[in-house]
Amino acid sequence: MDTLMTIHGEIRWLVALAAVIVVVKFLIGWLGKRPYAPIDRTLLMIFTILLDINVLLGLILLFFGGGFSGPRLEHATTMILAVIAAHMTAMWRNTADSSIKYRNQMLLVLLALVLVIFGVFRLRGGFMF
Repeated sequence: MDTLMTIHGEIRWLVALAAVIVVVKFLIGWLGKRPYAPIDRTLLMIFTILLDINVLLGLILLFFGGGFSGPRLEHATTMILAVIAAHMTAMWRNTADSSIKYRNQMLLVLLALVLVIFGVFRLRGGFMF
């Protein structure tokens, strides 16, 4: 379980990096009034998949790695909400207006990122590397 915990902890950095890349790319697309490109969908998918994998690893750790303490349950709940926010980006998948698509998906990725940061703070008692 220690190896799984290490992997779970390190993937959070990939999730954060992917989220920052998506937010910057989508902000440029939105403010620059650029057309939504296949790379945008790919970046969003990478972010969502990384978040999904990390939440799955976290749930395995929760159920098989040592109990249901209050902070662990709060962390899990917050991360599940982050996954829901990330998957809600699909609501704008078929929107024709690129500006609306960029804006709405960017805001949901920001929400997911804020929830991830809050969840890590709650579990660890602050920002620890």
